[in-house]
Amino acid sequence: MKRRIACLLLAFLMISAFFACAKEDTDNNNASTPDNITADTPVSTGYKARYTEDGRRIITIGTWYDKYYVSKNTSIFDDPSVEPSDGTEEGDRRIAREQMRLDNVREIEKKYNVVIEYVNMTYDGIQESMRTSIQEGAPDVDVYEADIKFAIPAVTRGWAESLEKMGLSGSDIFTEQAVMKYLRLMGYEDTFLFSPTLSGGTNSYVLAFNLELIEEAGLEDPRDLYDRGEWTWDVWREYLKKLTIDRSSQGLPDIYGWSGYWTHLLQNLLFSNNAAIAAGEEEMLSSPGALEVLEFMYSIYNIDKTARPWDSSNWDINNRLYAEGLSGFWVGADWLFSEQGGADLPFEVGVVPWPCGPRGDDSTNTLSTPAGAWYFIPLGVENPRLVYDVMFDWINWYGGDADLGADYTWSRSMYMSERNFDYASMMTARPGLDMWESIGSEFGFNLTDMLDGITEPADIVETFSVQYQQSLDRFFGK
Repeated sequence: MKRRIACLLLAFLMISAFFACAKEDTDNNNASTPDNITADTPVSTGYKARYTEDGRRIITIGTWYDKYYVSKNTSIFDDPSVEPSDGTEEGDRRIAREQMRLDNVREIEKKYNVVIEYVNMTYDGIQESMRTSIQEGAPDVDVYEADIKFAIPAVTRGWAESLEKMGLSGSDIFTEQAVMKYLRLMGYEDTFLFSPTLSGGTNSYVLAFNLELIEEAGLEDPRDLYDRGEWTWDVWREYLKKLTIDRSSQGLPDIYGWSGYWTHLLQNLLFSNNAAIAAGEEEMLSSPGALEVLEFMYSIYNIDKTARPWDSSNWDINNRLYAEGLSGFWVGADWLFSEQGGADLPFEVGVVPWPCGPRGDDSTNTLSTPAGAWYFIPLGVENPRLVYDVMFDWINWYGGDADLGADYTWSRSMYMSERNFDYASMMTARPGLDMWESIGSEFGFNLTDMLDGITEPADIVETFSVQYQQSLDRFFGK
């Protein structure tokens, strides 16, 4: 746990440093900036698309590592990580996949009359390029591949092109998401960040449950309720009450309706209620939606007493007891089922998206936290829709066939059933952002006293809302 908090703090410090540098650059430029142009507005239109001598548009991808395959590659073995087939069926299949990726580049070149290049700017260099070239209205590349830590500042400072303004509203990224998914920042009507949908695993923290206990209590499978749009906080709260059981008649439950990590409970309840704590420049801990989340958590721990009391001395045990059949619901993920038990348990495990809160909407709720790198097209690039279309086809070398595009064998097996896996995949494809954990680590944001009944939700808001605002002001360079 300490290592996890330290990593989050490091991430926060890196983002803070980005903003500090960006603010310094802005301050230094203000003297020559006209009064009608804000500090974050590109101050020139110096960008010029690059073309080859025979008139082909050069599409450049800015990143911090070598990428394969691009136009200069003529063999799959240009990628040093690719080894010849070992003669097995899987080895031959791997080589065939690589050849498909390389062949796809040739097809894109013909289709769009383009050349695809990448520029390895290094991890620090790509941040410097974003701060300077986009600010000057002459971005160094056509599309940036950005770590989430510096993709967020790019959006908040107005450095990215809107996907909606490119005419993508009815396309794959906003519908099936078979190839591309988007990341929407709360408070922004438009979206700017996109990323490949397929990764070979899931990045969602599903709500897992013990189906045997559900059936013994005479309750309906939560997945069926979700499919019908009836899976809500109120329904889940009643489930938790019926699944909290004192089998030994000793006056305390032997089985609790809920036991799990409070951090994931908080995050997913915020997502499910269209709420956040630190998703933009203004703190939202004091918002009605966030307060409802805190009140719901307080209720199941201290009023209903359907949540297993938090054990501060042993972080893992709070989520591990499900494997002993002592919890109705808990936090699930492929890696958690691998570590703590899944298919090998003597009862069936189901997973379902988190129930919808009173302010939420099943059709629009975000369902997972973002991971990995995200692309964005910098403001000022010529014909950004062309750039996006090239990137889409470049990523979609597998023609929308998910089984071909990524190997989900391990993840599928960890989720125990195709239905479980489908819910987890759907949640992964609908990420949302709330920086409450990384920013809150600066001043020790914690809900364990509330879970123990020592403090109440209103106390949490009063104690931490001001600190969140102060940290966000520093984060955004105010």
